[in-house]
Amino acid sequence: MSTPSAQIVCLGMNHRTTPVDLREQLNRSLLDLDSLLLAFRREIGLAENGRFPGIYELVILSTCNRNELYAHVNAAHPNSRQLLTEYLSELHGVDTAVLTPYLQYLTGQQAVDHLMHVAAGLDSQILGEPQILGQINTAYTTAAQTRAAGPVLRRVFTAAIRAGKRAHTETAISSNPASIGSVAIALAQSITGALTDKTAVIIGAGKMAELALKALQKRKIGAVIVVNRTQYRAEELTKKWDGTAYSMAHLDDLLSTANIVISATGSQEYLLTAPQIKQVMATRNGCSLTLIDIAVPRNIDPQVALIPGVHLFDIDNLQSNLDEALATRQQEVPHVKAIIAKEQAVLMEHLRELDAQPFIIDLRKKAEQIRQKELAYTLRHLGQVDPQVAEHLQHLSRSLVNKLLHEPTIHVKEQAGRGRCAEYVATARHLFGLDETEEKS
Repeated sequence: MSTPSAQIVCLGMNHRTTPVDLREQLNRSLLDLDSLLLAFRREIGLAENGRFPGIYELVILSTCNRNELYAHVNAAHPNSRQLLTEYLSELHGVDTAVLTPYLQYLTGQQAVDHLMHVAAGLDSQILGEPQILGQINTAYTTAAQTRAAGPVLRRVFTAAIRAGKRAHTETAISSNPASIGSVAIALAQSITGALTDKTAVIIGAGKMAELALKALQKRKIGAVIVVNRTQYRAEELTKKWDGTAYSMAHLDDLLSTANIVISATGSQEYLLTAPQIKQVMATRNGCSLTLIDIAVPRNIDPQVALIPGVHLFDIDNLQSNLDEALATRQQEVPHVKAIIAKEQAVLMEHLRELDAQPFIIDLRKKAEQIRQKELAYTLRHLGQVDPQVAEHLQHLSRSLVNKLLHEPTIHVKEQAGRGRCAEYVATARHLFGLDETEEKS
């Protein structure tokens, strides 16, 4: 059976299409990718008898801000979208009726274009952020290692990763740091005024917390305190960037005197609740408190925003405050898109070349059968042949076949890359005596 034309599809949701509360739910539920992809690989091995007929390869990209399935499917199969939707629903334990309004489904060149934009940082919440490129690389590597991704998605993801790397090295799309942390600090400063006499508390000691701490020091914050479940992690951070470290046991006392609180932990539960903040506000003599939640899932109960004197912002609120920080990066977008266009053109040509693969396999299979038959006939008629001579004849016959088939193979692949595969393959099959039954065998 011939390989169907490669159609790449992308089904998923991201920060542009999906509210943060649903993203939190999706982020909590997806854990062991290796096991999921191994199970998928077993199913596609069953072909039409499996759960995913018409789906041949899969990569799962799951981050704080996006959950997307990239697949190689049979374009003629009518149920690919429905099967992928049901699979995404099953992965996250969320009903399809809840997911469907936020899903986007892209096919062919649109799916490829989207992936390349994501890899280059053009679709990130912070324009040009490079972290997503590493996440794409990890997602593909996991899929490749479990054999859920095959030759088609290998080409697609290799091209996308190359486009992303070029975007970050050949343009300034990721220069002038504009992290969520730095944007959060700018937002806090717009509310509290100059930071030189202010105290900030950072909850967490991971990468996002470090970016926030770095941004605070750059803006000459009066004092900064890092609070973490494991105090030694907080101490490591404050030694590097200056500040004071505490354990979570001191959090409520610290909140009573803080002007700004930035929460950036991986906690699956709220660290700051409405009753807790009500008690804190009662000790502040009417002083306002700015809370910025840059975690996904959120660390701060949204009900906290209803408490008088509290200014609460979550990661979605930050998007509207990015323009100034990203002005320089925005100027690089046309240059990045030019890189994407070039990489995409090369990739699409390579994908079209795959349509010629069944013919090339059949042609070389027939040529090899003829070579072996004629060589055996010759050796029989020669009688006793020195083993070294026989090996030379083997080499000669292989060389002749390879040289004779090289040009036809190259020309058919070139024409396939230009979208003219069907007519050239039909002619070549006739010339070489290959019929359709051989292609489908």
